[in-house]
Formats: sequence, structure tokens, C-alpha cells
Amino acid sequence: MNNKNLTLLGFSLLLVYTQFSFSQEISSTQFGKGLLNLVGKDSTWSMKVGARMQLLSTFNWTEEGENGFSNSEQNFLVRRARLKFNGFAYSPKLKYKIELGLSNRDISGGSEFTRNTPRYILDAVVMWNFYQNFELWVGQTKLPGNIERVISSGDLQQVDRSLLNSRFNIDRDIGFQLRHHFNIGSKFLVREKFAFSQGEGRNVTEGNLGGHQYTTRLELLPFGKFEGKGDYRGADLNREPKPKLMLGATYDINDDAVRTRSNMGSYMFTDNGFHKTDISTLFLDLMFKYNGFSLMGEYAYRDADKPVAINLDNTETGDVVQVGKGVNLQSGYLFKKNWEVSARYTNIKLDYDITGKNPETQYTLGLSKYIVGHKLKVQTDLSYLNVDNGFDTLMYRLQLDVHF
Repeated sequence: MNNKNLTLLGFSLLLVYTQFSFSQEISSTQFGKGLLNLVGKDSTWSMKVGARMQLLSTFNWTEEGENGFSNSEQNFLVRRARLKFNGFAYSPKLKYKIELGLSNRDISGGSEFTRNTPRYILDAVVMWNFYQNFELWVGQTKLPGNIERVISSGDLQQVDRSLLNSRFNIDRDIGFQLRHHFNIGSKFLVREKFAFSQGEGRNVTEGNLGGHQYTTRLELLPFGKFEGKGDYRGADLNREPKPKLMLGATYDINDDAVRTRSNMGSYMFTDNGFHKTDISTLFLDLMFKYNGFSLMGEYAYRDADKPVAINLDNTETGDVVQVGKGVNLQSGYLFKKNWEVSARYTNIKLDYDITGKNPETQYTLGLSKYIVGHKLKVQTDLSYLNVDNGFDTLMYRLQLDVHF
């Protein structure tokens, strides 16, 4: 972010704070519970202001024949730096969330379709509990995709998400979501989620290039709710006294998609505009927790009607949809002093005949120290990536996570 943008952002926050200070009550909070809790004097609105950052160091070694892992690289960066605002407007049944990304990684990806501007907005969504267990979401936020993607990057069990997520996730989009839940008996919980979105990804401003995206997710919790929403948080920090399980399935179809990974990836240009194809993505996942032990499993499968982009004369452009499948298994155990050891296995098999990419297998061992839960933690992991007929890679990461 350049100095001009920083100045404008700082001035805006100062102006907002000044205006709020004359119109509401401000309460202090505990660490990790937000910077400020604001409530209107007439109690018709509230806002919690939060901030978080992740400071990451990465070391990579690439195999070079007989020399072994000798080609080394290192990188230090602010992986994430974000501001968060959430609360209710007019009624507790009308909630909202705004999340802004400030690091270079957060705002990268500007293009002619985002007016070549940084993509500051991560979430800008309103959630209306309009009838009993029904909730309508409007705006830009995460689609109800694979569990690993919906878990906040600040609540992960390891330093970052897996290769399965980076290859197959459907991320954020703008549109509508309808959510509902009901119980079968005293404990069995069923959650249904439906989304209708633009299908181009977040912060696209230049219209809908293809069709639309339709997402359906079903979640089954046979033993009831997890403690502290632990089904969407890494590690069993609540030390579930009884076994808890969530089984989930998502099916997503992006009609006339123009990007290589549904609503993500590069645009598929041709000499006649865009290559358009229907892309479908299936996710099956689970989360299990009990007494400090946690297990997460994911399966992903992606297909497309016309995965290879072609010009009018039937020549290939070089762009292809990343079709294929992947498996991710991750487990950990939390010791009494909030040290956790974890392990992850990920296997990716994209269709070689279409994508030209060889299968990948990654093994990761992680160690985490939760000082104040996920709000203040230090995480480190070591990964070995094996690529068929390619160069293997060894990666070490160390990250500090701080949430206010």
C-alpha cells in the first residue's frame, strides 16, 4: 500500500472514531475480543472493531539431482494484515460484517476487471434472520465451500491451508445466500446453505463476464453443536468432553465460467473474447474433535464441459481449467499446556492429459503454541512436497499470529 492510501485510510478511521465518540457508548474489551465495542446510545446498532496480523518467514530448498536439497530461498513478509468490523444495525436480527485486507498479499490480484485497483474488501455482507431458523445473506463473503476455506485464516491448525484448498477452493463472491438449520431429535443438527453469486470472484466491478454460480452445502452434526463453534476452527482448543462430528458436502456449478479455477485463477482469453465453460466442483469433508484430538478430512473433485480454451480456428490458447481431484487429511493433539503437534497429508491429481501437471503429494508436520487461543499463537511447520517426474521441495515456515 502506498503512502497516499495509508494516509487516507488513517484519516478515515480517525474521522469515524471522532464521529462515534459523540454518538455512542464505548466499552473496553479483553485481549482478542476486539479493539473497541461500540453501542449506540439508543441501542439500535453496535460495532466491534478488530485487527489482526500474521508475520511469516519461509525457507525453501529445491532438490537438484545429486546435490540434494541445495537450492535455497527465504522470504519474510506480512502474510496478512486486516481490519474487521461487525455488529448489528437497527435490530439484533440484522447483522453485518466488514473485513478489509491491507497487506500486499491481501490486496493483490488487481486487473482490468477490478479497474486495476487494489482489492481491499474481503467481506462486506449483511445477514438477516428474517424468520425462525432462516437467514438471508447479501453481499460479498466466502461461499459455503470446503471446510478448510471457510475456517478463518486466523483460526488454522497449521501455518496455512493445504494444497487442496489452493487448487480447488471457490473462495469469495458477491451475491445472495440462504441458510437454514433444524434438529432431528434432541441433538442431531442439520444445516443447509444455498448461494447464488456472480461467479467472477471478489471485487470484480466490470460486470458479469460469464453466467452465474450456484452453490449448495449440507452439514450433518449427529452429536450436536461443537463447543465455541469448533467445527469451523482448527485444533480442539475447547477440549470437547464428548465426541463431536460434522459431515459436510458441497456441490458448486459455475455457469459459463471464464476463469481456470471456477471463480478464481486466470481469465481464459481467446481471439473472440473469452472461453466460456460450465465448471462443477464437489467437496466432501468432515471434522471430528474429542478431548484435545482433532481430525479433518477433505475430498475435492472438479470437472468442466470444455476444459481447454480454443480460438475460432480451433487452436488452443494455452489456458485450461484445472480439472482433477484431491485428498487432504489433517490431525492434531493438544497437550495440557496448549502445545499442539499436528500432521497433514495432501495428494493432488490434476488431469495430466488436460493440464499437463503431474501428481503432487505433500507431507507436513506442525507445532503450535496457543498463548491466548488462536488470538495469540506461534506456529511452525515443515513440509516435504513430492512431484512425480519433477523437483521435490522442502519448506520450513514460522509464523506469529496476533489478533486484537
